[in-house]
Amino acid sequence: MEINPNLSDKAKYDLELVDSAVSGDQKAFAELMGRYRDAIYFMLLKMVNNKSDAEDLTIEAFGKAFKNIHQYSPNYAFSTWLFKIASNNCIDFLRKKRNNLVSIDGGITEDKENDQPIHLKDETPDPEENLIKEQKKILMRTVVKKLKPRYRVLIELRYFKEFSYEEIAEELDLPLGTVKAQLFRARELLFNTLKNSDIKLG
Repeated sequence: MEINPNLSDKAKYDLELVDSAVSGDQKAFAELMGRYRDAIYFMLLKMVNNKSDAEDLTIEAFGKAFKNIHQYSPNYAFSTWLFKIASNNCIDFLRKKRNNLVSIDGGITEDKENDQPIHLKDETPDPEENLIKEQKKILMRTVVKKLKPRYRVLIELRYFKEFSYEEIAEELDLPLGTVKAQLFRARELLFNTLKNSDIKLG
């Protein structure tokens, strides 16, 4: 594996952590997360302008990076690779969010350049959509029950009771960093369980 000789000392240390993480060292994962979590979070917060979304996207970014860490190539800094994953994931999130808006074409003029579509959020509750949401919740709860108790509690507090990370930390008397790391692991287990079942949530 060819290592870029121009890597900074910080990037070289990251590379050592990545090697340890690939070998299964959980502390190395935690340290990598600790080194970049805040920077990733603030970058995503600027992109989505919503604290809760930024927190979830931060965990997702680390989830994707750690899942594919063996694909990281040391000819550029780990941080560059991580930020790219985080920004791409965020762009996908924003695109999906935008697709959930109802587009209404304004005006009947032929002047297409000045004819800007107006985006309105459809606030009308759709009975069919509500039914699907309820079915998904039931299916989710069924899958969540298969998780270990500590992960199950985290998922239930975060996604069913909609607690903030701080509230979960207080509720379970755990450090905030531990809550975020364990919730990341819980989500990964949940997604794997869903992927291996026939339940489609998207």
